[in-house]
Amino acid sequence: MPPALDGALAPGAVIGILGSGQLGRMSALAAARLGYRCHIYGPEPDAPAAQVSNLTTVAAYDDEAALARFAAAVDVVTFEFENIPFATVEALSNLAPLRPKAEVLRVCQDRILEKGFCSRLDIPTASYAGVGSIDDLTHAVADIGAPCVLKTTRLGYDGKGQALIEAGSDLEAAWSALAGRGPGGLGMIVEAFVDFELEISVIVARAIDGTMRSYVPVENEHRNHILDRTLVPARIANDVANRADSIARGLAEGLDLVGLLAVEMFVTKNGKVLVNELAPRPHNSGHWTLDACVTSQFEQFIRAVAGLPLGATARHGDAEMKNLLGDEIESWLEILSDPDAKLHVYGKAEARPGRKMGHVTRLKPKS
Repeated sequence: MPPALDGALAPGAVIGILGSGQLGRMSALAAARLGYRCHIYGPEPDAPAAQVSNLTTVAAYDDEAALARFAAAVDVVTFEFENIPFATVEALSNLAPLRPKAEVLRVCQDRILEKGFCSRLDIPTASYAGVGSIDDLTHAVADIGAPCVLKTTRLGYDGKGQALIEAGSDLEAAWSALAGRGPGGLGMIVEAFVDFELEISVIVARAIDGTMRSYVPVENEHRNHILDRTLVPARIANDVANRADSIARGLAEGLDLVGLLAVEMFVTKNGKVLVNELAPRPHNSGHWTLDACVTSQFEQFIRAVAGLPLGATARHGDAEMKNLLGDEIESWLEILSDPDAKLHVYGKAEARPGRKMGHVTRLKPKS
C-alpha cells in the first residue's frame, strides 16, 4: 500500500466505502480527482457507486470473509449511509482505520441515542420519549400531547418507519403498523410534532486535527417526506443562521467526528432552532455544493477521511437543487437544453416512484 505522508494518505491509496448508492458514486468521483482509488462494498450488483469505481465487492454486510478481504485491500474505511449494521463497522474498525469511528455511527443510527446526545450537549430537540409497548405509547402520548409522531428508532429515512398520531388516533393500530418492522422488530420513539416555519440543514466537515469547515445553512422543501428542493442560502435571519452553524459544529466536535456531518433542523415560528436528525456522511441537501462551491461536500468528505487539509466552503453564488424522483429523470434532455442547469444522473436502472434518480442544480447570482 502507498505510504502515508504526515498522516495523510498519498495519491494511489485505496478508500473503502461501505454502501454503493449515489452518495458513494459522487464520493468516488471526487476521490478519483484527488488521485485515490475507491473500493465499493455493498450487496447490489451494478450499483451507482460501483459503476465509477475500479474495485467492487458485492456481498452481504454480514459476510465476515468478504469483509476481511475488503479490509485487507483498503487503506481506510468509511460509509456513505448510516443504515449499515453496526456489527459490520465494529468488526471493520479492528481491521482497518475507520473514519468516522464506529461510535459516531452507533449514535446516529438510533433516534433515542441521537437525541440523548444532543441533550447532553444542551442542544435543543423536540420533546421525546422512548417506548417499548403499547402502554408506554399511551403514556408518552398523554405526556407529550397530540399531535406527535411515532417512529422506529432505527432504519427510518424519507418518511419510512413513522406514523403521525393526532387526537383520537388509534394507538394500537399505529403501534402494530410499526412494531414489527425489521428483523426482530425495532425500538420506538415518540416525538412532539413541531409546527415549524421551515426546515434547514448545515453540513460541517471535521479533519483529523479538529479543524472544521461548514457550508451555509440551506432550506429544504419535502414532498411526501422526500427532499424535493434545496434553496441556497436558507431564508433565515443572520442570528438563526449563526446559531444553526454553531449547533452543527458543536455536534461534530462532541462526536469527535472525522468526516462529514449533516444536521437537519427545524426553525420554529418564534425563531427557535431544534435538531431533528444527524447524518454522518454526505447528504442530499449538500448536492448543490458540486456546482456552487470551491470545494464540494464530496471532496470535503474524501479530504477528511484521507487525512488531508479541508478545502474552502465559500460559494460562487446562490443555488437551487431539485431532486429528480422516479420518472422525472425522463426530462434529462430538456434539462440539458438549459445552459444554466447542471444535471447529475445516478445510473440507476429502474425509475420507481419516489426513487432518487438524479438531481439538477441551477445557479443564481449571490445575494
